[in-house]
Amino acid sequence: MATNKTTETNASISDFINQITDEIKRNDGFRLVEIFQNQTNLEPKMWGPSIIGFGSYHYKYASGHEGDAPLVAFSPRATAISLYLHLPAERRENLLQKLGKTKSGKGCIYVKKLADINLDILNELIDISVNSLKQLYPS
Repeated sequence: MATNKTTETNASISDFINQITDEIKRNDGFRLVEIFQNQTNLEPKMWGPSIIGFGSYHYKYASGHEGDAPLVAFSPRATAISLYLHLPAERRENLLQKLGKTKSGKGCIYVKKLADINLDILNELIDISVNSLKQLYPS
């Protein structure tokens, strides 16, 4: 069975964010660390080379694949900031509309800059994600 590429590391979050050349994205990265940390009361950790995660949970699928993942996370990528939030399917679209200007994929939400979204709604989504994953994967 393949091993997970995205695992928790001891890499420096400040060093990672400081290497972002786009000033707005770099500032948004530091602001997101504050937002996620204040909302979760969890310390940020690097997951793999480019994801900043908060907390963790252990999952195991019916296929037998299992591993650890952050409860909530983000990554300031070149084209957009990826927000890794687990939102219940029945509420997802409504919540994303309230969040603001975003695009979304199966597992993440893409934001160009924090000025495009409602930060109060982001805090709500962080709470929903943490609570949802804790219910799905109790420790």
